[in-house]
Amino acid sequence: MGCSQSSQPAPNGQIDLSHFELHRVVGKGAFGTVQVIEHKSTKSLYACKYVDKQKCLKAKAIHHILQERRLLEKIDHPHVVNLRFAFQDNTNCFFVLDFLAGGSLRHHLKTQGRFSEQAVRLWTAELSSAIAYLHGRGIIHRDVKPDNILLDSKGHAHISDFNIAVYTRDMTRPHTTVAGSVAYMAPEVIDVKTNSGYHWEIDWWSLGVCIYELLWHKRPFDGPSSETIMESIRSDQPVVVPATIPGAQRVSAEGCDAIRRFLSKKPSSRLGCRSLMSSLRDIQRHPWLSGVSWKDIDSKTVLMPFVPPEDEANFDLKYEFEAFVQSKKPLSHKKVVASPQVSRTVDPDLSHLEELFTVYDYRVPSAAPA
Repeated sequence: MGCSQSSQPAPNGQIDLSHFELHRVVGKGAFGTVQVIEHKSTKSLYACKYVDKQKCLKAKAIHHILQERRLLEKIDHPHVVNLRFAFQDNTNCFFVLDFLAGGSLRHHLKTQGRFSEQAVRLWTAELSSAIAYLHGRGIIHRDVKPDNILLDSKGHAHISDFNIAVYTRDMTRPHTTVAGSVAYMAPEVIDVKTNSGYHWEIDWWSLGVCIYELLWHKRPFDGPSSETIMESIRSDQPVVVPATIPGAQRVSAEGCDAIRRFLSKKPSSRLGCRSLMSSLRDIQRHPWLSGVSWKDIDSKTVLMPFVPPEDEANFDLKYEFEAFVQSKKPLSHKKVVASPQVSRTVDPDLSHLEELFTVYDYRVPSAAPA
């Protein structure tokens, strides 16, 4: 994955944390931390997501970690945060990913407010290309939201965080696990217990919610509680997408129509959902997006209307402060990789994780597991 992006020679030995300098912390999750690291020999920056094995065991999240590890190795797309290295030590599993210096769209929504229609239109094109690519490889993201959309230094959008993504060889097979963030969940996910499950169409719904939020700095479905939001989403009433919202910018009729169609509560009527094969083509032909230079989208030669400021931190500084104050065991180069054979006698689940979370180096395709 991504080998064409590097002319670096193959490493002499397996990659590990000692090959990197450790820099600032830029994010934290339930049992994982994201830290900027720098490859010592190439000086390339990466985002290192490291996950505490013991917290994974306690949260019964081993399946999600291994699923994410397997999925990321299958992916190489210009609008996805791609995996570059994977390895482990006796404490953590490490995902070394593309570093997107522009931060998340959630961060910029907080600091900038709503965005211009042209900026959102181009982001929609970039994200549509990525989502269609993932679906073509049997991957449903299930958590498309501004928090998981990262910008590079030139303002191009990338989908990140595949922790709850699911892979299937049969995209017609329904899924019945409720997963995702409530405000971005499609109706068929919320009502999964009373219907026949959901499919890949849910990612297009979530994209529609993101577009609405980026344009107007508010969500189409909101409320004081998760129950209120879910009730609004499952309502039989169609989504109202006015061209003008009090206190917000006016959006073109074509833009409103695209959002309205992405937010169709009937999956088969959703924009991009007529069929899996025609998904991206149908989006490209919509009047709001037909004027986009699609040949320049994946090459990232389109000039983006919004470019993250270079002289400001595009990440929440609280993560760095929290890591400094709370970390009793800071990330260190001095870790010894535990043996799965040893772990097997202590904890079979830990042994399972250590055996399957194999080393990955994007510069050495032959190192990838079959």
